[in-house]
Amino acid sequence: MSLAIILSMFMFSLSMSISPGPVNLTILSTSLNRGFIKTFPFISGATIGFVLLLTFVGFGFSKIINAYPIIFKFLEFFGSAFIIYIGYKILSSKPEIEVNHNSSIPNFIDGFLLQWLNPKAWIACASGVALFSAPNTNTPLLVFICIYFLICYLSLALWGILGKKLSIILSNSKHILLFNRLMGISLIFISIYMIFNIFTAK
Repeated sequence: MSLAIILSMFMFSLSMSISPGPVNLTILSTSLNRGFIKTFPFISGATIGFVLLLTFVGFGFSKIINAYPIIFKFLEFFGSAFIIYIGYKILSSKPEIEVNHNSSIPNFIDGFLLQWLNPKAWIACASGVALFSAPNTNTPLLVFICIYFLICYLSLALWGILGKKLSIILSNSKHILLFNRLMGISLIFISIYMIFNIFTAK
């Protein structure tokens, strides 16, 4: 396997992982409100969830989706609904860095499920598998999965660090509350747009 292919795997993984999306926005907002340490379980769940999804798609499920596209429609709908739920959790989050134990914080399971129910994650997996699979060997796909795991973890962690840095800038609780509402509304808007596309797409 050539160095050019490996570099292409790195660039693909980085561009897909670092670009803004539902997972990244959730990490940013949670880290701002709760700190990086409390956000780390969500980051881990999102990373592990995505890599397992990539493995799942890479080793055969993409054939089922191609044969029965209605399955992907169901995934789009339930995924969008779950993103609305995550958006609501952020929207209703209290504007304090330290919160009580009854406060709802996106956790490992939330991160894991968000990836499996996120249509963009499925598209990223299908695209990556199409680009980096080989007909007679699984080696390129296995290398791609390992690279994606590393890049995804680092990229999502950077969003968490960014959220922690923002907590220093947005020290006023009113500013944090405004930020929470902006992030929550953004996620909900993205989800509604996805659902709209499901029912209007031909």
